[in-house]
Amino acid sequence: MSNSCCGTTTALELEQIVHSPDPAGLPVVVIGAGPVGLAAAAHLAERGQPFLVLEAGERIAASVARWGHVRVFSPWKYNIDAAARRLLRADGWSAPDDEWLPTGAELIDDYLAPLAKLFGERVRLGAKVEAISREGYDRVRTNGRDGVPFLIRLESGEELQARAIIDASGTYETPNVLGASGLPAHGEQQAVTDQRIDHALPDVLGADRERYEGKHILVVGAGHSAATTLLALAQLSAGTRITWAIRAGGASRTYGGGDADALPARGALGTRLRSHVDSGRIQLVTGFFTHRVERDGDEITVISRDASGHERNLVADRVVAATGYRPDHTIASELRLDLDPILGSTRRLAPLIDPNQHSCGTVPAHGVDELAHPEPGYYAVGVKSYGRAPTFLMATGYEQVRSVIAALAGDWAAARDVQLDLPETGVCSSNLAEAQEQRVGLATGISGGLLSTPLPLAVSAESGGNCCG
Repeated sequence: MSNSCCGTTTALELEQIVHSPDPAGLPVVVIGAGPVGLAAAAHLAERGQPFLVLEAGERIAASVARWGHVRVFSPWKYNIDAAARRLLRADGWSAPDDEWLPTGAELIDDYLAPLAKLFGERVRLGAKVEAISREGYDRVRTNGRDGVPFLIRLESGEELQARAIIDASGTYETPNVLGASGLPAHGEQQAVTDQRIDHALPDVLGADRERYEGKHILVVGAGHSAATTLLALAQLSAGTRITWAIRAGGASRTYGGGDADALPARGALGTRLRSHVDSGRIQLVTGFFTHRVERDGDEITVISRDASGHERNLVADRVVAATGYRPDHTIASELRLDLDPILGSTRRLAPLIDPNQHSCGTVPAHGVDELAHPEPGYYAVGVKSYGRAPTFLMATGYEQVRSVIAALAGDWAAARDVQLDLPETGVCSSNLAEAQEQRVGLATGISGGLLSTPLPLAVSAESGGNCCG
C-alpha cells in the first residue's frame, strides 16, 4: 500500500484501474517523469483525475540526472510548476530561494523527487514504453476508434490501457548527428562506438575530467549545450586545447544579448564565451560542415565539405557533438499524428515556434488546441512537442500540461485560457540560417556558464511525469 497525494491506493486497486473495461474509468498515462511530466501529474492530482506515470529510467528524471552537474540559467521561480508548488507546500515542503540557479541535481533533489514521492505507486520506474496503439485497432481502422482505450505496450511485454496519453518523454535519447546535412557523417557511428565522439554536456570538470584535461578537444555546435561545454573546458589546464566549429559564418547568435538579456546568467554565458574566443583560449572555426570522420591512432580527424566540394580538416583527441536533439515518434507510429513536415511538431504549433520568426522568449502562449492530433486523447508535450525547434523553455511546458489536463477534465474554458510570460532571450535566434545551425536540444535547451561558479549553466529543460486520481 502506498500513500499518494490523492489518498491511499493499494497495488490491487492500481492494477484494476489500468485494466478497466470502461475507457472513461481508465487513467491518463503520462510517459516520462521529468519536470513537465511531473507537472502534468500535479495538475491531474488537483483535478482528481486517475493517472499513471511511466518512467523508462530507474530513477525520477533520469535524463535530467545525466546533466546533473550543469547549472540552469533560469532561477527557481521559472522552474517550479504552480500546481506542483501548491501540492508540495500542502505537504510541508520548504521552497528553495526563488532567485537561486539550481543544478540539474538540485532540480531533482529539491523539487522533482519530493514531488514524485507524493504520487506513490502511481509513478512506475523502469517502465519503458515500446509502442502505443488503440485496443484492437491499427492506424487504418476508423469506425468506433474513439470509443476504445489506448493500448500501451512496455518493453517488458506488459500491456496497459489508458483513456488518454500525455507523452512527456523528451528528446534526450535521440541526439542529432554530427553530419552537417542531417545525415550521420561518414565514419561517425564507428567513432561513437570507439568512444572518440561524446554527445552533449559531458561532466568536464567532474567525473569526465581525465578524458579532457590536457588534450585537444573539438566541440561542434552553436547552441547552449556547446557553450556550456566550451566554458567548462576553458577552466581546465592551459595544456587543454579547445577548438569550436560551427556552420554559421559567425557566432553572434551564440553570444546572444549580453547585458540586455532578461536572464542575467544567460547573458553572462554569451559574454564569457566571446571573451574566451577573443583571447584565443578557444579557437573558433566558422563555415564548417562536417562530412566525414576518420580515426588515426589516438587522434580523430573531422573533415568539412561545403556546397562547392571544398574540404578542410580539424584534428583532435576527442570530439563533443553538441548538435542538439530531435523527437522520435516511433512509439506512436500506429496512432494518427499530424506532424509538421519541417519541425516535427503538430502543424498548428509549428508557426508559433518557428525559429524563422521566434526566439525562446517570443513564442506565444499555446495549449490543447495547438497540441491536438487527429488521434483524440494523445498529446506530446514539453520539448518533444517542439520537434526540432530550438525555442523551448520549461515554463512553456508547464502551461502546455495545465491546458491539456484542464481539457481532459472537461474544463474547456480553463483549457483555452492560455497565458505565458517568458523572459526575453538574447541567445535563442530568430534567424533561419542560424537556427538551423543551432540544432540545440534540451531545446532541452541546455546551456550555460556563470562567471562566479565552476559549474556550467543550462536552460530550463525537459519533462515527464504524473499524479493521483
